[in-house]
Amino acid sequence: MKNIYNYSIEDLENYFLTINEKKFRATQVYEWLYKMRINNFDEIKNMKQDVKEKLKEDFNLDKLTIVSKVQGQDVYKYLFKLHDGNTIEAVLMKQSYGNSLCVSTQVGCNIGCHFCESGKLKRIRNLEPSEMLLPILAIEADLNIRISHVVLMGIGEPFDNYDNVIKFINIINHPKGIDIGARHITVSTSGLVPKIEQFIKDGKQVNLAISLHAPNDEIRNKLMPINKVYNLSMLIKTIKKYIRITNRRVTMEYIMLKGINDSSECANELSQLLKGINCYVNLIPYNETSNSQFKKSNKENVMKFYDTLKRNKINVTIRKEFGSNLMAACGQLRANYKEDQ
Repeated sequence: MKNIYNYSIEDLENYFLTINEKKFRATQVYEWLYKMRINNFDEIKNMKQDVKEKLKEDFNLDKLTIVSKVQGQDVYKYLFKLHDGNTIEAVLMKQSYGNSLCVSTQVGCNIGCHFCESGKLKRIRNLEPSEMLLPILAIEADLNIRISHVVLMGIGEPFDNYDNVIKFINIINHPKGIDIGARHITVSTSGLVPKIEQFIKDGKQVNLAISLHAPNDEIRNKLMPINKVYNLSMLIKTIKKYIRITNRRVTMEYIMLKGINDSSECANELSQLLKGINCYVNLIPYNETSNSQFKKSNKENVMKFYDTLKRNKINVTIRKEFGSNLMAACGQLRANYKEDQ
């Protein structure tokens, strides 16, 4: 029996046609799932009982179990248990522009960025669209809020689970679905160049963020093994192509690591690398972990770095710091839970 939250509205239209029902039934189901937030098919009021019985035969409405929730100032971190016993994380951040949820796309991650806690927990499997979507429904119900923005920047590399990620985006973006605007959805990638090329062809209007974290190949090779496959020259060339074809601005994520990538030389080199590119740099305070060799840059260095980019006419922001004392780094909550089992 399949989880109905894996199905796009087009999938459900095809399903209803195969059982000799009208396509509009799919729209009805979507509205009950995502507007009324039903927990069983019997709650559907505008559908014949025999159709509801058929839905019960073919689909389940299984939700995720909240294993734990930790709260900080303007941030909630959730750990969910999946049907197979694996766990995933999601982080809700209350921003000035709305409620933003960071979701995971895989159980574990094979990219292996050395500063990343989730990279220590190797990929077990890809998440299904429902497993990315259900944390949204669970957290909205738990906190009685509306999530306005979604960022695919949790555990996993989104473009390593490309098809499921695109399907998830289509479902949450659909006006009869969760109805989150495309410009309020951001996909972050470590730099899988062929998948960025595919993303260009697919023409999605969602935002693209690049986990850059270094101004040159020497530093990036040490931080991110993926750079040895798709180096900065390849990555920047593809980003320029993305911007030229889509006319969309790209976000460059840059975690500030003390003594590694936070020097004035790095700031100047990054300015040259990004000169003339329609992007902005998001400087991210590092969430230190007990198992990590990396330390966060001090505020003085962050501000010097910021000022250097500004002087060089690079658009730059400093991300608000969330939950440094509540295991907010991706993978920390999951790692601690596994250690306790």
